[in-house]
Amino acid sequence: MPIRSQQQSLAAEAYTIVRRRILCGQIGLGQVVSRRKLAAELGMSFLPITEALLRLEFEGLLESRPRAGTRVRIPSYADVLGHYVVREALETQAARLFSLMATPAERAALLKLAAQVDACVLTDRVLFMGLHEQLHLRIANCAHTPTLSDAIKATHALASTWFCRVPAPEPGYCRHTTLLEVLAREDPEASANMMREHISHSREQIMVRMGRFFKIRRLNGDKYARSSTIRKRIPLTSASLKSEAQAAHSR
Repeated sequence: MPIRSQQQSLAAEAYTIVRRRILCGQIGLGQVVSRRKLAAELGMSFLPITEALLRLEFEGLLESRPRAGTRVRIPSYADVLGHYVVREALETQAARLFSLMATPAERAALLKLAAQVDACVLTDRVLFMGLHEQLHLRIANCAHTPTLSDAIKATHALASTWFCRVPAPEPGYCRHTTLLEVLAREDPEASANMMREHISHSREQIMVRMGRFFKIRRLNGDKYARSSTIRKRIPLTSASLKSEAQAAHSR
């Protein structure tokens, strides 16, 4: 294999490994990602590791600062809100097209997958995360518009890093079975409205649960805070999380 092709293959492997760790929460928000440690662990040179991390930085999962290194990006309130504005627009359109274009077999398959998502939401968080992303991507795929599918796939990477901070669904959890029952009716407006409600509920949960991270971002700006300092400064009660989200919104 040519040297360049081998390097690209190694970079893709490193990208996949680091991305999976971030999305599963193995590497937490604000945690530093060491090129040196990754290179040693994966048995690679710095070059493919650097390419992989640059790709993740371009996607918004990582950020770098001079003399501070690279870390998993801690979003601001505006980052998350903007993300959900885009995601709502994309996914409501996907729901509308799904209701018009999905085949009977695709509708039946998605209803079964939705039931699996709801069944594991309280029992297996890792499985839930994977099936949840798969469900939304398959809705987009069944809209039979590849460009829309690609855009939705890109938005889910960031959402997963935030969603895994939500420990469990709160009362009012919007069941995915209910969502797919509406999408399967061939009513595009009802489907779009149901998806909008579903995304809105997810946004509300994330905004509250990400409150302490919004505070970290506000207190430290572009500086990297030590995790021990973060734990001392930021209370983790549900009341404090809600107040932090409200404070971030008011700024």
